[in-house]
Amino acid sequence: MKTVAFFNNKGGVGKTSMVYHLAWMFRDLGHHVLATDLDPQSNLTSIFLNEPDVESLWPEGQHPRTVLGAIDSLIQKLGDISDCSTQSIAPRLSLIPGDLGLSTFEDRVSEAWSRCLDDNPANAHDAFRVITAFYRIMKKAAESCGAEIVLIDVGPNIGAINRAALVAADFVVIPLGADLFSLQGLRNLGPTLREWRKGWRNRLENGKPPSGLPLPSGQMLPLGYVLLNPSVRENRPVKSYLKWANRIPGVYSREVLNSKDTPAATAEIDPNQLAMLKHFKSLMPMAQDARKPMFHLTAADGAIGGHAAAVLDCKDQFESLANRILRDIEAESSSSVSLPESINPSTPAA
Repeated sequence: MKTVAFFNNKGGVGKTSMVYHLAWMFRDLGHHVLATDLDPQSNLTSIFLNEPDVESLWPEGQHPRTVLGAIDSLIQKLGDISDCSTQSIAPRLSLIPGDLGLSTFEDRVSEAWSRCLDDNPANAHDAFRVITAFYRIMKKAAESCGAEIVLIDVGPNIGAINRAALVAADFVVIPLGADLFSLQGLRNLGPTLREWRKGWRNRLENGKPPSGLPLPSGQMLPLGYVLLNPSVRENRPVKSYLKWANRIPGVYSREVLNSKDTPAATAEIDPNQLAMLKHFKSLMPMAQDARKPMFHLTAADGAIGGHAAAVLDCKDQFESLANRILRDIEAESSSSVSLPESINPSTPAA
């Protein structure tokens, strides 16, 4: 199982839509995929499922078929995680549904972080069960549905729930817009990932986890960034867009990779840029009506003429991005399980 989190401190760039389409594309390429909605806003769940299905997952009272139901005993301090039933979306594609109530887990996860280092074994054991809850839920669900790739969608913040979600991630992809807010989010994100990575290592080395508890490595290795929704004219990004986009290579290299090397001069030639994905504004409403990814639209859905050409372009872009992510995961997995020196944290563990 390889876990990939899609994380940005800045919301509204199209991250969840990208996770949805990549989940379908990995599936179309023949892989078994588990999409996991760990954003308390549950937008990924609402994209995959229609309203009656979502309503059936969120009845009054308990929600045993969502991620909230799987951690309910932990929130109540009455036990450990329970099995999370996945939703089968299509052959080789499953979903762990999100839940608006997931935000009630925030305080429990927050106070557990420090208690992993508690000298009292009972306190430390409980804390490790809480921090590793998302990882263990995804591990059991992936084994149950045969998924080899787990995609994790999280909210746009650096709170305790996201820290536990990122601890469960082997790799991180950073979706970005080309604007001031995304650049500032990137400046926050890099040091945060290093702090979380080092903090989890400290807990693995000096804490007292229960014997036999599955523990994530907390690697959180950045694979790169994806530029979303560029303003394009005649197949070239417009000048006002490039003004911000070309500042990203330097900020990413410095803040995320902690590198002192000279960054690429422009985003278009930056090796850390995984893709530059168009918005496909004309396809999105049709895809929402048809409840399918944009690159699955057909003439029967209204994708004719220019729309049909856009569908092919969309498929090419997501297929290229999915293959780039797969190649990078394979390369990183075969080279070493340890972190490159350049992104090793240099600050004391939190």
